[in-house]
Amino acid sequence: MKRRIGIIIAILSVSVLVGIPLLRAQQPPLTASQSANQLAPRPPQPPMDPLGDVMFPPDLIMGHARELGLTDEQKAFMRGEIQKTTARFLELQWQLQDAMESLHQTIKPNAVDETQALAQLDKVLDTERQIKRLHFSLGIRLKNQLTLEQQAKLRGMRMTPSADGQPRPGEQL
Repeated sequence: MKRRIGIIIAILSVSVLVGIPLLRAQQPPLTASQSANQLAPRPPQPPMDPLGDVMFPPDLIMGHARELGLTDEQKAFMRGEIQKTTARFLELQWQLQDAMESLHQTIKPNAVDETQALAQLDKVLDTERQIKRLHFSLGIRLKNQLTLEQQAKLRGMRMTPSADGQPRPGEQL
């Protein structure tokens, strides 16, 4: 049971850490009927990604490789970097799970040793920082392989919806 909780917490933490930089808050234009309902309270929107206009998710790049005109060398480099990052991410994910389980055990007693709990929390936060840094580093390496024209195309893809009205990879409606 405790192991399952640890796994769930680790998966949720990683999902949030990975998803936040990749998501952008977008609102579709209002129609006449929607503008009449504009006075109704609206749920809070997630914050706009401050780096969303300058970083490109790997699935957006690789999902449009042909459209972007990626060379064989670019594709090979990007696939290799994604594979290395994925392997390291899995290692860190297991490390995070272990650290979360240890943190859980540390704060389980009725009387918690604050020094020990905070030290264990630092281990959790350090692993989370490594995961964020890993993903950010991948984004930089992939962007550095793209030409200015390819980057401009990717920015344009983010601004225009796909032909079927569905969000493109790495986007939300």
